[in-house]
Amino acid sequence: MNTQAMHGEGIKPRFAPHVRFKFDRRRGQWVVLAPERLLLPDENSVEILQRCTGDATLADIIDQLSAEFDAPRGEIAGDVRAMVQDLADKGILSL
Repeated sequence: MNTQAMHGEGIKPRFAPHVRFKFDRRRGQWVVLAPERLLLPDENSVEILQRCTGDATLADIIDQLSAEFDAPRGEIAGDVRAMVQDLADKGILSL
């Protein structure tokens, strides 16, 4: 397993070159397509993944979600960090 450690909120997560994130009209939901993998993210995950463009830092993503959903930053930060790290470990996201 490729384990990459996150180095604070300054990282700019993005999809790995071999991964596509798109809306699948047939399924009526967002999907993550990778070689021999299909992920069906839930609504909360989609909100995070839509921001993983390589332009926004992890701090930016957390701040945006906290403001948009009027939720405590600390709670949002823990969830976002865990998901981003998990997907980076699986080779879906690049940090």
